[in-house]
Amino acid sequence: MQLMRIQKNSMSLTEKNLREKDFHNELQSKPKGRFENIFYKAIANTWDDFYERLKKNARNSEVLDYGCGVGPSIIAVSNYQPKKIIGIDISEISIKKAKDKTKYLGSMVELQVDNCEKTSFENNRFDLVYGHGILHHLEFSKCLDEILRILKPGGSLIFVEPLGTNPIINLYRKLTPKSRSIDEHPFTDKDLTLLKNKYNDVEIKYYGLLTLIFFPFYSDPNKSKIFKILKNADQILFKIKLFRYFAWSVLISAKK
Repeated sequence: MQLMRIQKNSMSLTEKNLREKDFHNELQSKPKGRFENIFYKAIANTWDDFYERLKKNARNSEVLDYGCGVGPSIIAVSNYQPKKIIGIDISEISIKKAKDKTKYLGSMVELQVDNCEKTSFENNRFDLVYGHGILHHLEFSKCLDEILRILKPGGSLIFVEPLGTNPIINLYRKLTPKSRSIDEHPFTDKDLTLLKNKYNDVEIKYYGLLTLIFFPFYSDPNKSKIFKILKNADQILFKIKLFRYFAWSVLISAKK
């Protein structure tokens, strides 16, 4: 089995890109994760749906993990029988960690340091571009245009991103500035409208209202009857537009 190749491209980076690069290099250099990670069990169903959609789209496909971080999604997607997985990230430290985690996958995976807003790929390269928690760190419009450029006709994008419409969550963000980069931009209606204007077959699913409010009352969401009730109740509430403004995250999918 061939060893996975790591490429590093010469990149033209904006000041914002450089700040994000420094932030994520520093984050990945720390021995412990962020305190906020304890809350992520409240959106466990987001990840279930995310990986289910990836499974449906990755088979026999050229796949790009857009902002791959340390590579957790690459490992999952490798089980879905893709032709090739390429992972890119602006953080050299993240790419090095991703190499360590995924080297057993051999030539199926290729990693490179790259700028998501202006990648090194040719037009119409990928069948699927996916990521989580990456687009809100970048210039969203630039990313949508770049993904549109590198997707094949009929290709899919699938992303999980945080929302910036819940006032309580926004207050917490303001009170914990060191836990996030200064350039973060959780999604608003304006961003989702932009997505709809540029892509076809857009689907948006909301998560994390009651499951977040009552997160102290369950431990493992995969085994909790309470979590199951709460996540189902959330989906009923999110049919009403008003409640969507209090969601924590969205799963978005669309086609070129």
